[in-house]
Amino acid sequence: MTMKMFFAALGTVALLSSGAAYAQTATTDKPAAAKKVQAPRTEKSLECSKQADEKGLHGKPRKKFMSTCKKA
Repeated sequence: MTMKMFFAALGTVALLSSGAAYAQTATTDKPAAAKKVQAPRTEKSLECSKQADEKGLHGKPRKKFMSTCKKA
């Protein structure tokens, strides 16, 4: 009986490890061109960001402030 349990455990480990290896290789096959390229930030954007940092804004309030600041 112990040999059957050993081979059952060995088979289970083999199946689990091959699935993990497949999952890891599947996520790295994305093309390099899929990365988003950011445009350079303008002086106005940097100044507004600095003001938002000074006010301690984060999340939605920061986004709203940045939008109105850049339009001004």
